[in-house]
Amino acid sequence: MAYNPNFIQNPYQLPFIQPQPAQNSGIIWVKGEAEAKAYPVTPGQSILLMDSDASVFYIKSVDQSGMPLPLRIFDYTERGTDLGVQNAQANVEHITKEDFERFKEEIRAELRSKQKYSKGGQVNAQSSVPTT
Repeated sequence: MAYNPNFIQNPYQLPFIQPQPAQNSGIIWVKGEAEAKAYPVTPGQSILLMDSDASVFYIKSVDQSGMPLPLRIFDYTERGTDLGVQNAQANVEHITKEDFERFKEEIRAELRSKQKYSKGGQVNAQSSVPTT
């Protein structure tokens, strides 16, 4: 850069940096159901609207003639959260090994008694109940 005696530069002046426009992340945020219902949608399109106030998202659709379809509302939660794991475990019933062995022996005993007496009270010589 050549020296210009008529050019006075302020050493404290910062160069002007043009701000970058906000990039659209593809997510449309709304505040509540009323704003989601009022959001404009092109005929024949569906859009996903995320609620910034709650764990809710909306799917708004408009048919080809421009008639809006009913707003679909969904609640969402994060996978693997403690609450989700607790709910999954609360619905599962477990049996102890001792209870299972006792149940197994009861079933075997009942099968043996049914196979022991066949038609007319005769003893059945063959038993297909496995023993351990």
